[in-house]
Amino acid sequence: MVSLVERERARLSGLMVGAGPEGATLCAGWAVRDLAAHLVVREGRPDAAVGIRVRGLAGWTGRVQGRAAERPFGELVKSFRSGPPAWSPFNLPGVDGAANLVEFFVHAEDVRRAVEFGPEPLEEELAEALWKRVPMVARFGDARSPVSLRLVHPDGREVTVRRKGAPVVTVTGGPGELVLFLYGRGERTAVVAEGEPGAVEALAHVLPLPVA
Repeated sequence: MVSLVERERARLSGLMVGAGPEGATLCAGWAVRDLAAHLVVREGRPDAAVGIRVRGLAGWTGRVQGRAAERPFGELVKSFRSGPPAWSPFNLPGVDGAANLVEFFVHAEDVRRAVEFGPEPLEEELAEALWKRVPMVARFGDARSPVSLRLVHPDGREVTVRRKGAPVVTVTGGPGELVLFLYGRGERTAVVAEGEPGAVEALAHVLPLPVA
């Protein structure tokens, strides 16, 4: 049976091929070719991938990724589509699903929503898997909210991530929309934020919200 992360890997690969190497993405400064290079380096060059998270090593990561981006585009996508090399940490049991599902979903939407605004229906299994990851993304994602967040699923389920002494802003949306919002793609999502105007404004400075 094909796993969710394998399906998202295939979907992302197909979107990159469809957009072409110079296609737009929601990743600032990156064309599709740069995104493909990032994905290949992330899985295949642990020595360089650490710079994705460690600012002091970002220069080294950028140089390695730049060289990767010079490879033929079809070769890059094929390398990504085929999965991590045998010796990659991403082949350790459980790592692929834990580390890649959100990554691949977000980047697939980075390509799709660069040209096609708004959400599309998610299969129930994927939506549930993304919902389960919302608390982790909210607490440990790249952009930390300056306010307490009450994240509400359309069916009424909710998760609250508190920051001591901070006001609460309620953000409502489907699981995929919430994940994208928490990754800073809120301008291209269908989420609704409610709370004190000053708190909503403070949130929007860090995690953009849809343009009214």
